[in-house]
Amino acid sequence: MRIVTLPAPDDFDAWRDAARGLIADSVPPDQVVWQVGEQVGDLFGAVAEKAPATDAPRFSVSRGFLDLARSVILSHDPQRFALLHTALDRLRRQPRLIEDQADPLVRRLDRLAKAVRRDIHKMRAFLRFRETEDDEGLRYVAWFEPEHHIVRANAAFFVNRFTTMRWAILTPEVSLHWDGRTLSEGPGATRADAPEGDPTEAVWKTYYASIFNPARVKVGAMLKEMPRKYWKNMPETALVSALIAGAQARETGMIDAARTDVRTGRGGNAQSAWAALRDEAMGCTRCPLHTPATQTVFGEGPVDAPLMFVGEQPGDQEDLAGHPFVGPAGQVFDRAVAEAGIDRARAYVTNAVKHFKFEPRGKRRIHSSPNAGEIQACRWWVEQERLLVQPQVTVALGATAARSLFGRVMTIGHARGKALTLPDGGMAFITVHPSYLLRLPDLEAKKVEYARFVEDLKLAAEALG
Repeated sequence: MRIVTLPAPDDFDAWRDAARGLIADSVPPDQVVWQVGEQVGDLFGAVAEKAPATDAPRFSVSRGFLDLARSVILSHDPQRFALLHTALDRLRRQPRLIEDQADPLVRRLDRLAKAVRRDIHKMRAFLRFRETEDDEGLRYVAWFEPEHHIVRANAAFFVNRFTTMRWAILTPEVSLHWDGRTLSEGPGATRADAPEGDPTEAVWKTYYASIFNPARVKVGAMLKEMPRKYWKNMPETALVSALIAGAQARETGMIDAARTDVRTGRGGNAQSAWAALRDEAMGCTRCPLHTPATQTVFGEGPVDAPLMFVGEQPGDQEDLAGHPFVGPAGQVFDRAVAEAGIDRARAYVTNAVKHFKFEPRGKRRIHSSPNAGEIQACRWWVEQERLLVQPQVTVALGATAARSLFGRVMTIGHARGKALTLPDGGMAFITVHPSYLLRLPDLEAKKVEYARFVEDLKLAAEALG
């Protein structure tokens, strides 16, 4: 058993030289213990050795592996050195190993590299300098707590970005100091070593509050990009909770007022809000589907409709006409709605995806089902439609609509015929899309499934009370 000691946890060159020497000596990866600095050695008492000199025999590996390894070395995973050693050993026999995304080792290394890259991005996005003053004048100090060993790897970015400033970045592991000419390192620090605030923060908070747009607040997306762990080091995040609460209160008040106005005949605020939303959707570029499609096909119906139907996406005829459910499937839908005793004019009808996705076949455009990314990209529009209409009952026509409304894959066979609760608390039913009925080859099967479809619509109508 060999023990290899590296001088620093992020020292790629030392690891590379050590791994090269181990492979030259035909030492298998499972016979090596990797450690950093003065860590305690192996329990079996093997003698530790320093990383070998750079005169070990060389052999070629791809640029892709080197780039991957440089990222993985920065991970906090204690197994990273051994994992890379194993990959390097296998590369001699499998030169294209890292191209195999099904290989468990490659997948694990990719996950580590992605986590490191995210942490590098978070440091660049969420680190905040605070102004201080010393004998040489102004100096800017920042505190950051990275998840991985990324501080040295990020140094060049901050030197290039803040070349004319004198600054220091303090972290628990290492500190960076830039005097305007030379970058130096220092020992790790604590949060108490960093200043709490400066005069410019009040100005920045005022600016941040003034540009905060309540119409664009997406709390889930914001937390995904800016987790709460970073909030304590950023001056503007002290405002976020109050701004979000205020935005939500204003939004609820505006919609309630709009709905009251339209139902009591005192105005058309809800209709105006819906028209503005539709106009904005006409220029939607949230996913690539807007490029080949003729136009956005937005929902239609009363803004106070008690019943909302959500389909999959516009078809060929809907794309050309600019209206939902006007093609063959729409005709089946209209007939079934009437047989279920539903007043079509009192229902709001829309689609989970607002652009027609198709594959060209000569002069024809053949329907192609939207993928998860396209459904997610368009989900915002459906949420806004539901927020304005606030239907008592929503009916998902098909799997795509169900996924859009519930935010996850739903099985129609299992959920059909049941009153379900949406994430926002609303009542919903799931049934098939009318286009499914058109695709059935057997006439008898079509009759049976059409009858089931009508029964599903009757359940929704009865739920309205």
